[in-house]
Amino acid sequence: MFYILQIKGGFFVNIRGLDTLEFPKIISMLENKASSAIGKELCQQLIPTNDLHQALQMQEETKEALDVIRLKGGLPLGGIRDIRAYIKRLNIGGNLTAEQLLEISNTLYAGKKVKRSIINLADKNPLPILLSHATEINELEEIEGKINSCINEYGEIMDTASPALRTIRQQIRTLEARVKEKLEQILRNTSNQKMLQEPIITIRNGRYVIPVKQEYRSVFGGMVHDQSASGATLFIEPEVVVQINNQLKETQMKEEKEIEKILKELSDEVRLEADTLTKNIEHLSKLDFIQAKAELALEMKATMPKLNDLGIVDLKKARHPLIPANKVVPINIHLGKEFNSIVITGPNTGGKTVTLKTLGLLTLMAMAGLHIPAEDESEVAVFSAVYADIGDEQSIEQSLSTFSGHLTNIVDILAKMNSDSLILLDELGAGTDPTEGAALAIAILEKIRTKGAKVVATTHYSELKAYAYNRKDVINASVEFDVETLRPTYRLLIGVPGRSNAFAIAKRLGLSQDIIDFAKGQISDDNLQVESMIESLEKNQRTAEKERYQAELLRKEIEIRSQELEEKIASFESNKLRLLEEARQSAEAIVKKAKKEAEEIIAELRKMAKEEQVGIKEHRLIEMKKRLDESVPEVAKPKPRKKSKNAKIEIGDQVKVLSYGQKGTVLEKVSDKEYLVQIGILKMKIDKSDLEVIEVKQKQHKEIKLTTVKRSSDAKSEIDVRGKTVEEAIIEIDRYLDEAFMQGFGQVSIIHGKGTGALRTGLQNFLKKHPHVKRTRLGQFSEGGSGVTVVELK
Repeated sequence: MFYILQIKGGFFVNIRGLDTLEFPKIISMLENKASSAIGKELCQQLIPTNDLHQALQMQEETKEALDVIRLKGGLPLGGIRDIRAYIKRLNIGGNLTAEQLLEISNTLYAGKKVKRSIINLADKNPLPILLSHATEINELEEIEGKINSCINEYGEIMDTASPALRTIRQQIRTLEARVKEKLEQILRNTSNQKMLQEPIITIRNGRYVIPVKQEYRSVFGGMVHDQSASGATLFIEPEVVVQINNQLKETQMKEEKEIEKILKELSDEVRLEADTLTKNIEHLSKLDFIQAKAELALEMKATMPKLNDLGIVDLKKARHPLIPANKVVPINIHLGKEFNSIVITGPNTGGKTVTLKTLGLLTLMAMAGLHIPAEDESEVAVFSAVYADIGDEQSIEQSLSTFSGHLTNIVDILAKMNSDSLILLDELGAGTDPTEGAALAIAILEKIRTKGAKVVATTHYSELKAYAYNRKDVINASVEFDVETLRPTYRLLIGVPGRSNAFAIAKRLGLSQDIIDFAKGQISDDNLQVESMIESLEKNQRTAEKERYQAELLRKEIEIRSQELEEKIASFESNKLRLLEEARQSAEAIVKKAKKEAEEIIAELRKMAKEEQVGIKEHRLIEMKKRLDESVPEVAKPKPRKKSKNAKIEIGDQVKVLSYGQKGTVLEKVSDKEYLVQIGILKMKIDKSDLEVIEVKQKQHKEIKLTTVKRSSDAKSEIDVRGKTVEEAIIEIDRYLDEAFMQGFGQVSIIHGKGTGALRTGLQNFLKKHPHVKRTRLGQFSEGGSGVTVVELK
């Protein structure tokens, strides 16, 4: 069957039907994923585009919808109705029924849910395309509320729709009760029971009646409204209830008029927003359509392909979406870089046609914004046109042979193709004399090649193997065949021409060796050598693919282990710096404690000397304090493991501190043998022999502005986060705790206020997991009570 798509206004338009590449089946699968009739309609209208930007946009919207499905299970699209006919009726002045108004209300509610769902998700996830549709949906809550206040979920007008309707319905109920009471009196009268067919009250022509036997027609008077099929029973409205029934009928007519009035008022309200409703339904149908594409991709385990307008195709483990997953064989096929033409040779039933259809169908899907069943990083070109001649195109009506049918299609293709076309030709040159057919096939391929179009052709003719071998931008390919099982594997081998396997199959099926040897003798040595070469190529390719697969597994394993090692190294270095900092802080704490004790001792000595009139010289006290200061313990540095290889170190150089194994930056030259080096957040004096220059920094300035890590004089032991959200407060408190920890605070206070308690609860949950926090408690009465959390730092 011949399949052709041509461009019209930037889109592909079906000329002879899409059945060949089975694109309509994909559309049918897509349609089944849509939630609403209007969404299904858009699915039916989907056609590929040759505009790269538009195709990319369509792919991106599918990806966004997939993200929504993974994050939230999809958009809440239930309740959307096709209200376009109702809007049209309103625009020509008509009024809507209660059921139609209810559908409009349900659609407005559905639109509101979808809009809010997307907006909420878009706060934390980039969904620009879906958000652009959501923001265009107008909620119209006032109209939705008015409809719902008048019409219940079953499409019935409620008593509360208007005061007049409530009064009328109360009158109806009163009259109905009076009629039933009168009729029940007749039914209960024992003398009447023999005249009744059944002791029941029923309705005929909107009036209450009782079933009376034919012979007692005149006993009850009144009016006959109906009779049974046999004529034995008459449904009579007795004379005693005729007047009440008349009043009831008149009141029911008033009810109908009041309902018409209510529906008209509601219709007028909706009529004013007809354009807004039309706009809403357009965006809702688009969102339904986009989600249908995403759900189809999920079902197919499809991925988003890379798109280009360079004619490059690189499908990795591509699967035909209509072949069951347990039967389909993934194929790799690339085109448009090293070569523009592929000639697939080999026997029938090997999978050549499936290869053509997979390439064609996945190309159309990608150009229609659908994800394709292939591995990540697969690439598809956006072609200007796709032409395919696949299958038996014999036309009985036109008395054309199979060959003539194919050739007619190919003539049409050659006339319309251009350098941006993709052409798929099945069994090129088949159906005629092999010699002439092969010659024609070569001529057709050469014409396409010189035009610059991309072509994949299948053939039986061995002459085309030589043609592909002798052209730089044409390559042979074949579909692998397993001689042992006499079955095709359906794996595409690019670069390896197909072979007939006739002798191997014959031998496998039991044909005697002498017949096979005689047959081989009828074939030229050149042909036998070619077959032998092809067999060797197949073995080499299988071996290369196996080794490539193993190498790929090994590469991935090395990458994983390398990443794990880097993470361990980073963790080790981070822990080392943390331990050093903790040791420094511990030493500082010891020093502070020692100084405090010394000062207390000195103060006590002074007091004693004063009280006891013991003469202690002030300079002796200062000298003792100095000795105490000198006795402060210092943090011992690890000894350097090796001497520096650098004779000259300058400010700004990147160095490695050998004793710590850490990288740092030289900040200052303290002396000829000592430098001030910044390692992470620490600044340390390091001996020159313990430094090794890694990178010499280009000095553009004579001085480098240094930032010291010290406790600022205006540092505070409390932070006020009142009025902030939990997220804002957490960010600020996290930064504050780091600073407080580095500055040596043992305890800090967080002022969050009392309020609803949400901020306090959120912060306390955060503090429980913070690495600097030892324990927390609510403030005492003097500290601010439950409006303050006191944090003890480690």
